[in-house]
Amino acid sequence: MISVAALWRHPIKAHGREPLERIALEVGKCMPWDRHWAVTHEGTKADGSEWARCINFSRGASAPQLMAIVCKLDETSGKLTLSHPELWDLTIDPERDSQKFTEWVRPIMPAERRQSTGIMKVPGVGLTDSSWPSISILNLASNKALGATLDADLSMDRWRGNIHLDGLQPWQEFDWVGKSIRIGTAEFEVCERIERCKATTVDPETGAYDYDTLKSLRDNFGHLHFGVKAYVSKAGEIARGDTAEVL
Repeated sequence: MISVAALWRHPIKAHGREPLERIALEVGKCMPWDRHWAVTHEGTKADGSEWARCINFSRGASAPQLMAIVCKLDETSGKLTLSHPELWDLTIDPERDSQKFTEWVRPIMPAERRQSTGIMKVPGVGLTDSSWPSISILNLASNKALGATLDADLSMDRWRGNIHLDGLQPWQEFDWVGKSIRIGTAEFEVCERIERCKATTVDPETGAYDYDTLKSLRDNFGHLHFGVKAYVSKAGEIARGDTAEVL
């Protein structure tokens, strides 16, 4: 049986992950509050009017310590609490506290990289790495297979996905591209594999580089992909423990 092992969202792109027990999904939308905001930097060309590429935002590929941030969102107040092993806990309203946030994150930003300048959102748009409203689905067995090549117990958190599935064979999720699946009461069209970046070579607990996941993917499996991107085609709820199936 294929089942949901974990659910995650990332309210500020690349700046914190939050576990969930259940979530309601809408057709043609990202997971609620996932990548709702992103952090601009000194070279950002995005103006907040439309989706923009990840190069416009501060991210773990160029600032590895960001990978160790965890967060908790209060949906009622819109306030977000951020935690990092080397910083104090910070509670902010991302709509109003950009300066407070950039001061907080500055100590873990590499000095040679473009520094963060503020928090941006695009109304109604999740700032995922795809120009369409995607939800990422990951396979625990693929992570275990990759870890075996590195003699390591890799944390799933380094992949920054939305839905973690248990009960699959390694890389079986790739066979779903072009197919429809049901998870809980929601349905998805699986659209494409996810190509990975240097952020996945970072330990999400410490923010330090640890394993060269990209080299291992390439050398052992002949690709740089992990997980798949999907489009919500039927609204519904998903929760930890729900089953998943190909339609």
